[in-house]
Amino acid sequence: MAHHEKLVIIGSGPAGYTAALYAARANLAPLLFEGLQPGGQLTITSDVENYPGFPEGILGPELMEKMKKQAERFGTRFVLGDVTRVDLSSQPFRIWQDDQLYTASALIVATGASAKWLGLESERRYRGKGVSACATCDGFFFRGVDVAVVGGGDTAVEEATFLTKYASRVYLLHRRAELRASKIMARKALTNPKIEPVWNSAVQEVLGDGKGMTGVRLKSTIDGSTRDLTVKGLFMGIGHEPNTALFKGQLEMNEVGYLEVLSPSTLTSVQGVFAAGDVADPAYRQAVSAAGTGCMAAIDAERWLGEHGA
Repeated sequence: MAHHEKLVIIGSGPAGYTAALYAARANLAPLLFEGLQPGGQLTITSDVENYPGFPEGILGPELMEKMKKQAERFGTRFVLGDVTRVDLSSQPFRIWQDDQLYTASALIVATGASAKWLGLESERRYRGKGVSACATCDGFFFRGVDVAVVGGGDTAVEEATFLTKYASRVYLLHRRAELRASKIMARKALTNPKIEPVWNSAVQEVLGDGKGMTGVRLKSTIDGSTRDLTVKGLFMGIGHEPNTALFKGQLEMNEVGYLEVLSPSTLTSVQGVFAAGDVADPAYRQAVSAAGTGCMAAIDAERWLGEHGA
């Protein structure tokens, strides 16, 4: 027997929780699927110093816990676990968590995006202790030290350029002998005195003393030789992947999988389905901008439900 809901929200980062808060206050009694990592990317971010209202900074997991409690206070209900399948071809929408079926009159997708990682065990060990996937979030903590960025595309070059505000030197580690980034971006990086490219090199291991990272072991992509580079920070510049596999063939996406919305609204290509946060945002990917679109999606969903008598 399917559980019918007025509004279902998939995803529990700043976008999902803010959407739930606004929807709950509008008496929509939303049901939110939290996924297996409630709180999303911010739960692996230690200090958040750029979220308005917290002058001393706040821990990522703590900020998410506060957002959840606020949404809960107004009547949001939560389901722990991933949505495994959706059918958006007709109303009401059908949403499965394993073999449990839910139906919904409106849906907000806030499944976020995941940073691409190298997949090394040592990289996991030092995540948050020097290894980061967000220069804008964590660059501030690396004042006056040497850091490295992995990648050769626009993302890596942007991260490296941003980090020069804080770090004394930024090594740009790339597997090839030239950047894939656009010509203007590449020129800007290569003429920056603080950026030093390290060509034909792949990260083999992240080195550290248990408390924090101390460097990286690089392997030559030409002759396989290794050498160690002393750096206090390592940033992933190999891009993000929107968590949209669930919606392939059902919602319109751009060429790399971010959901398309009918700007300035959060409406997707299917009436009654709205998208908020990083899942529809290849440009900014900040907690505060995600929360902003979460608010917009809830207001859009409330208006849409009102107009369609749901």
